Amino acid sequence: MINRQLEFNEKRICGVWLILIGIVITVSTLFGGKYLLNPIIFMIGYGISFYIVFINEKIKLKLSQGSSTPFQNKVANIGIISLFILMFLIAGPFFPSQNWRMIWIGTLLSTGLHFFIFYYVHGKAMLLLGATCSIIAIIGMVLTNIPFKPIGIIDGLIKFLFGLYLLFLSSPSKSKVR
Repeated sequence: MINRQLEFNEKRICGVWLILIGIVITVSTLFGGKYLLNPIIFMIGYGISFYIVFINEKIKLKLSQGSSTPFQNKVANIGIISLFILMFLIAGPFFPSQNWRMIWIGTLLSTGLHFFIFYYVHGKAMLLLGATCSIIAIIGMVLTNIPFKPIGIIDGLIKFLFGLYLLFLSSPSKSKVR
């Protein structure tokens, strides 16, 4: 069995991403219209947020508190790929019926589940974020009388608050994993 010491040095970058995407989800939900979460606002906001956090080298250099390991980079890629697989499996079946409520809740659940993988990249906060987002989505799936709007807004606010924590209150940490 291999033991590794992981350092979680990119929490602040993740924090900015969660803050931005939380705002995007909340605003997209508030102006959702017939799609419940406005896809135009979401895609534009997602694209701008992605550029700010992952493409803009100045932001990455300013916020990073060290580099990630090749293992963490590989796990991050697996996490991103898993998100799309989970969305296909959980939200995908609702596209033929255009059940936008279940499409978006399935997408939120997929996102919550993929956060668990990011434990290896950003640490324990990702486990709590994954659990919280997944529980909210599951509640939305089970309690069909709850409209999507509060679910989308709560999900966005959770991501926003976790982002604030990672950006301002969390510091680089280490964890031994097997």
